[in-house]
Amino acid sequence: MTLHESGEMYLETILRLSEKYEIVRAIDIAQEMGFSKPSVSRAMKTLSSNGYITINPDTGSIRLLEPGRKIAETIYERHKLLTEYLEKIGVDPKTAQEDACRIEHVISEESFEAIKNHVSAMIRQR
Repeated sequence: MTLHESGEMYLETILRLSEKYEIVRAIDIAQEMGFSKPSVSRAMKTLSSNGYITINPDTGSIRLLEPGRKIAETIYERHKLLTEYLEKIGVDPKTAQEDACRIEHVISEESFEAIKNHVSAMIRQR
């Protein structure tokens, strides 16, 4: 199944929240993303039924499954590197963050790897 940008954003948010909190719940995701709890609950059901996450029925805790974790880690890596790169070339941090959030979902693997290699080379030259 091809995951849309919104699904990728949810998975990335779950990953980031799981780094901060022991338990991630739908309300945490709603607050972090600024969405309504019913919207998040619908999205979580879809992600769960497609094998990206699991939801504990007793606690409501949400956990990434391996396919979801792989996608989340890929998107988050893109986000961090693109934000850093844009800031290094002079883009305002807030704008860099917003632009990276848009770019991370549409950039090809080839282009991302080229940017990643370029950034690594820049760092090594220092």
